[in-house]
Amino acid sequence: MAVFETADLTAASYSTATLGLVATSVLLLLGTGWVNRGWKLPVALCALAALVGVGAMFEAREAWAASKMVPVVYHYVGWAVSMPLQVLALYFLARRCGKLGIGLFWRLTIVSILMVFVRYLGEAGFMHATLAFLIGLVFWLYVLGELFFGKMDEVIRSSASEPVRRGYFWLRLIVTVGWAIYPLGNFITSFAGYVDDGSLSVAYNIADFLNRMAFGVAVLASAMLDSEGSRNEQN
Repeated sequence: MAVFETADLTAASYSTATLGLVATSVLLLLGTGWVNRGWKLPVALCALAALVGVGAMFEAREAWAASKMVPVVYHYVGWAVSMPLQVLALYFLARRCGKLGIGLFWRLTIVSILMVFVRYLGEAGFMHATLAFLIGLVFWLYVLGELFFGKMDEVIRSSASEPVRRGYFWLRLIVTVGWAIYPLGNFITSFAGYVDDGSLSVAYNIADFLNRMAFGVAVLASAMLDSEGSRNEQN
């Protein structure tokens, strides 16, 4: 077992984020039993995204312990799975409020995977960095376009459930503001010549408290409040 120095903020951030993701995963898995049937899938998808984060954080922490550096692949492996899962959680959340086509499901799935994969190709040197950055940015903007101006936004606006509308607002904000750190980090490493000495990893790990943990808890809170409202109406 690796022993870190007290002042090793990078190791501390990995340990804290790992434990936070474990707690979030357990909470969300338990939460699937507290919500109505239609909410179980979005909450479970968020739990899976947090569990993927646990594995990615643990591997990255081990890499940091071994070499005092974290190759870029350790970040992208986790994002490539967890971010599409979160986008699909939003899709199924919105689908509770109205009909959404299967075409939108596949577009969101493919675009959210490519959004991460293309940025990885650029940072790993398999693709021209500028082209990869721009393509990844376009894919992220497409996801935002669907969330703000597409069919998902339309069905949420028509929903009679205040918890759903309020939850969707905050989740959409996380995807907009919180996820901005990923193209920003991509830009810094690809164009500013920055070599990560652990500081960027700390920033990514802090962002995970918003992007993975708060995201999942927000979905669970919306689900519980909406489920409670539905039960009260039935009574």
